Amino acid sequence: MESIPVALQLYSIREHMAQDVPGTLEAVADMGYDGVEFAGFFDYAPEDLAQMCEDLGLEIAGAHVQITAIEGDAIDGTIDQHLELGNDFVVVPGLPAAYSESVEAWKRTADIFNAAIDAFDESSLELGYHNHKAEFMPLEGEIPWDVFMGNTDERVFGQLDIGHVYRAENDPVAYLRKYPGRYLTVHVKDFGEGDADVLVGEGIADWDAIFPLCESVAGTEWYIIEQEVYPVPPMEAVAKCLENVRAMGR
Repeated sequence: MESIPVALQLYSIREHMAQDVPGTLEAVADMGYDGVEFAGFFDYAPEDLAQMCEDLGLEIAGAHVQITAIEGDAIDGTIDQHLELGNDFVVVPGLPAAYSESVEAWKRTADIFNAAIDAFDESSLELGYHNHKAEFMPLEGEIPWDVFMGNTDERVFGQLDIGHVYRAENDPVAYLRKYPGRYLTVHVKDFGEGDADVLVGEGIADWDAIFPLCESVAGTEWYIIEQEVYPVPPMEAVAKCLENVRAMGR
């Protein structure tokens, strides 16, 4: 199988992006990343960001948007924006309480994704949802991730964040198997015992099991490194994370 490329979620270095978008993207390219996932555009037009990335040899591996961007009349504008960016993967990363405070709220949220998926599909864009810890914690006797994945069209993908699944004391290996073909992008994040700050490859994550599942049953097209805690400065952290992932053969 062709190897899966590795991108960086730019939220990992958000302060650098806020100060100098072109210089930060250049630094990411110099580290050897194959692509980037955006979390905000920092007042740049999508087409300008697309040109910067193309000039640097960086592909666009995704972008995070608020759920309001995929509701009602906002959908068409969101699709146009991401077509201009050259982004195939539009991901909602977390939800306000009204969308997630109960099982019924999660079912309503699933309905929002189902209502949007045809428009994204017709535009050849993928629509997904990114988990945090809460999605894997029991809620009214159910796991919210199961409610969401079980009530959405199979064209809606889950962007599994490995570290957050571990934070919830759940098993990402089991969940990669549970919804085959629905993990088009995966957040490569580790977890330290006692919630210690660790870099990818330096925690408890079972990458020897996770990577092969991504490369077989999960349907993964991008590995996306995200580092939200920093045992070393952010730019050094994301460079070391990539180095560790490459050392694991990816």
